[in-house]
Amino acid sequence: MSTTRFTRLFAFMLSILLVSAASGQGFEGYYQFPDVHNDQVVFCAEGDIWTVPLSGGQAQRLTSHPEEEEMPIFSPDGQSILFSASYEGPTEIYTMPIQGGMTQRWTYETDLSVANAWPDDQTIVYATRAYNKKPDYRLVKINIKDKSKTLIPLDQASEASFSKNGKTVYFVRPAYHRNVTKRYKGGTARQIWKFTEGSKEAVRLTTGYRGESHHPMFYNNRVYFISDRDGIMNIWSMDTDGKDLQQHTEHEIFDVRYANVSNGVIVYQKGADLWKYDVSKDQSNKIEIRLTSDLDQLREKWDNNPSRYITNINVDRTGEKVVITARGRVFVAPIGSGRVVSFTKKSGVRYRDAAFSSDGENVIALSDESGEFEFIQMAADGLRKEQTITKDGEILRYEATPSPDGKWLAYSDLNRDLWVLDISSGLSTKISTNQEGIDGFSWSPDSQWLAFVQSAMNSMAQIKIYNVNTKGSFDLTTDRANSMSPSWSPDGKFIYFLSDRSFTSLVGSPWGTRQPEPYFDASEKIYHIPVQKGTRSPFRPDDELFSEKESGKKDKKDGKLVVLIDQEDIQRRIAEVPVPAGNYYNLAVNDKAIYLMSRSTGLNAQSDLSFVKITNEKPKVETMASDVNRFKMSTDGKKLLISKGRNYYLSNAGTSKIGNLNSDRIDLSGWRFPIIPQEDWKQLFTDAWRMERDYFYDKNMHGVDWDAMYERYLPLVDRVTTRNELSDLIGRFVGELSALHTSVRGGDTRSDNQNISVANLGGLFSRDEANGGFRIDYIYQADPDYPNERSPLDDPYLDIQVDDIITAVNGTPALSAVDIGALIRNQVGKQVRLSLKRGDMTQDVIVTPIGSDYNLRYRDWEYSNRLYVEEQS
Repeated sequence: MSTTRFTRLFAFMLSILLVSAASGQGFEGYYQFPDVHNDQVVFCAEGDIWTVPLSGGQAQRLTSHPEEEEMPIFSPDGQSILFSASYEGPTEIYTMPIQGGMTQRWTYETDLSVANAWPDDQTIVYATRAYNKKPDYRLVKINIKDKSKTLIPLDQASEASFSKNGKTVYFVRPAYHRNVTKRYKGGTARQIWKFTEGSKEAVRLTTGYRGESHHPMFYNNRVYFISDRDGIMNIWSMDTDGKDLQQHTEHEIFDVRYANVSNGVIVYQKGADLWKYDVSKDQSNKIEIRLTSDLDQLREKWDNNPSRYITNINVDRTGEKVVITARGRVFVAPIGSGRVVSFTKKSGVRYRDAAFSSDGENVIALSDESGEFEFIQMAADGLRKEQTITKDGEILRYEATPSPDGKWLAYSDLNRDLWVLDISSGLSTKISTNQEGIDGFSWSPDSQWLAFVQSAMNSMAQIKIYNVNTKGSFDLTTDRANSMSPSWSPDGKFIYFLSDRSFTSLVGSPWGTRQPEPYFDASEKIYHIPVQKGTRSPFRPDDELFSEKESGKKDKKDGKLVVLIDQEDIQRRIAEVPVPAGNYYNLAVNDKAIYLMSRSTGLNAQSDLSFVKITNEKPKVETMASDVNRFKMSTDGKKLLISKGRNYYLSNAGTSKIGNLNSDRIDLSGWRFPIIPQEDWKQLFTDAWRMERDYFYDKNMHGVDWDAMYERYLPLVDRVTTRNELSDLIGRFVGELSALHTSVRGGDTRSDNQNISVANLGGLFSRDEANGGFRIDYIYQADPDYPNERSPLDDPYLDIQVDDIITAVNGTPALSAVDIGALIRNQVGKQVRLSLKRGDMTQDVIVTPIGSDYNLRYRDWEYSNRLYVEEQS
């Protein structure tokens, strides 16, 4: 371990020890999903369930599984907890003793199961979409004594709380919209309703306010809940008819979140802490909680498969090494033997879009060390001090393309502007003329001209040419067709490009019951333009007047190549490369051939690396390597960097098919690097702040002081101990913008990598003790015109009917399991033997269960027809 890395780890662990010494044993974590029973609290932290006295103190861990547990809920006697967990892949319902012990699984659904309530000693309640024929939640009761299951007759319902006698349920509809949006007042804002057994319908209680009201809690003939009626989520209450509205907490910095009540005390989450509100005293206090843990998810870890995180890779001028950007870090790796240079010494710094300088001696990248992304230059061997090129960053910039002489960088930014940067002065000049779109930069071999693609005002991609000396530009192509991927010939005489000027539709006629609009295939052709008048195309056939001597003439000044362009009538000099049109993209050229990606059509379409020899003797498009992702050419035009899957290859830029691509594979098997999660998480949080600032459609950020909001939430990153907690924190932070369709997920989450799916028979079942099995209550019906979409039980040959009893599955008695799903785990696509009973008749049948019943439920033929009839009537 390097001295620098050891110092960072020592400082990190020392900070934790200092916090522990200053405030007692343990540390403060990031606390979620609290519930309370008398003087005991359960909550989630580090992805596990913990318990702590209501007065606070040292918490005790109850679970240790690598998967996440969520929403623990006390049983009425306080001896057990109900919770949701993803132990085998699907999120299901479990219970366990509060003193520790084995968990009991209660559900085997085909959709998310969310723990809701434990209204009495023998009933648990959860929400799921598994029993709805619309994508809405329903509430389900399970009797844990006899294992029977009952649907509460509410079409949309979640977040249930029950009256003391259990007859009335207070619930939320519609369900949480799965966005992190705050202060939402749209059509799917959660509202609180109540439903009493025997009533004809549910009654909405929260009226007169368009915003959100949720997490109802019944206590002492009042319904307490969370609402943002004063601008931020706080605890409110109303009577059981929705009257006598009262506010109980007045927090101003962080929202009140998940909450539960017991004996007049409401425990809730605020920021990273748990708080308690005493109803009788009308008083709120923070619960001081400490965790004792080895902080396993904060340990430094080594990424043994970093290739999956590569965001950018470039080859140097001569194809001897590559520069890799991965997880905000930069590495230079040799093609053959040699050492890997790692630019990871600076903590809290993210690098983007690293590329080699034109001579390959340096790496040019974007660094956010200053707080904004600036171009920096680092020695490719890692032995010299980093140099800053720019100091004027205000918005996200993208990868720079160096000029061949090393004096200029061309780059674009988030505003879709194109800039040319003078490396010596660090000053950039904007050369684009609108902000409609920028792409495809290509420097002339003498570094005086830059070809680039700019979207015209009619949205067509148009190629333009800029001169660094005169600072003037002109149109190389018109805006009547999309022209893209410009590339200069090595001698500077031609500019090659692609354009979609071929109109071949796969739809031969607009007539017919299912004919769509024309679908154009093979629309791109290859073109080239001589930059000077009278220059003969290398594809032009020989004739008796052609002089070989004229073809070798070059423009030079002081022994250097000079590119001169005759701008007059240059658009009239466009010529096709005489090969068929295709689905082409990403063109590059050297002195031997044109290289490009060619995409096939159809369900099994793939992209190939193709080439066209530069010859006047019947050129053709030939395949160099099949089924590849992309390629880049080295600056000297002699090597091709090819990516395929997660592997990279460096091949010769020749004029024949690559015989064995694997022999050219770049060996990255020994490349690894360490990750200190807390450093990464702070960087991720900062990236979220910066990306929202730069990408958000409203530059006024919906009136939010975005810098101040960053300072408010950043300290909570130090409380985070898992990647999922970081996602939750970023979600709360980004939610301050009050914008829909925002969510946070993914990252390096802890997992046991198990995914034992529950197979599906395509029906609804109920436990029938009297008949010794599970009764078939409903069979999902497919449209008869599409028999391939049938439910496994809806097979006419088998003649399975509603009210049949499944008494055994693969010879195992059905009632030996809590749920029939327990007997068909891991059976998707496999033959399963069912023993059926109908009256006095018994038979065995073979069915093949499917995976999710999502399509069966939501496209149920009988249900859809009923809805149609109801709408028409």
